[in-house]
Amino acid sequence: MATIYDLKPEFQALLRPMAARLVRAGLTANAVTGTALALSLAQGALIALWPGARWPLLLVPLTLFVRMALNAIDGIMAKEHGQKSVTGAVLNELSDVVSDAALYLPFALIADVNAPLLVLVVVVGLITEMAGVLGPMIGASRRYDGPFGKSDRAFGFGLLAVLLGLGLSPGIWTTLMLAAMLALSVFTVWNRACRAVAEARG
Repeated sequence: MATIYDLKPEFQALLRPMAARLVRAGLTANAVTGTALALSLAQGALIALWPGARWPLLLVPLTLFVRMALNAIDGIMAKEHGQKSVTGAVLNELSDVVSDAALYLPFALIADVNAPLLVLVVVVGLITEMAGVLGPMIGASRRYDGPFGKSDRAFGFGLLAVLLGLGLSPGIWTTLMLAAMLALSVFTVWNRACRAVAEARG
C-alpha cells in the first residue's frame, strides 16, 4: 500500500550533495541523527511549555521537514559514505521512536484536544515502528508497509498543528482526525506484521 515513504528515493536524490558536503566537513551520520533527535525534543518542549500558544504549533511543519531531511541525510552518509555501524543502526531506530513521542505527546496538553485518544495514537505509532523492526528478527526485511508509517504520521500531526496554529478551536474535528489516524495506525501494525511473517515463511 502506497505511503509518503515511497517518495524517499527522490527526496534522497535532492539531498545527496548536502550529505557529501557534511562528510567533507567531518560530520558523521550519528551526529546528524543526534541533531534530528535534539530538534524533536526542543520542538516538543516548546509545545509543552506553551500549550496555549499558536506559534509553537506553526513551527511543527518546519521541524518535521527538517527532521525528515536529516533522517534521509544520515541514511545517505551511512550507506554511501562508509559510515554504517551497529551503533548507528540502534541510534537510528531508537531516535525515531523517542522523537515521535517527544514531538506528539505534548499535543495532549492543548486545551480541548482529546488527550487519551491522542496518547493512544502515539502509542500505536510506536508499536507500528516495533512491527517494522521485528522483520529482521524472524528472517524478513525491515518493514515499511503502510498505510500510516512514520512519514504519514508526520504529515498527519503537521496538518493538525497547522490547523490549530491558524486558530481553529479543537473539537469534534480533532477527535475524528485522531480517530482516523488511530485506525490507520492499527491497520499498519497488522499489515507490517502479516507481511513480515509471510516474507519469513518464503
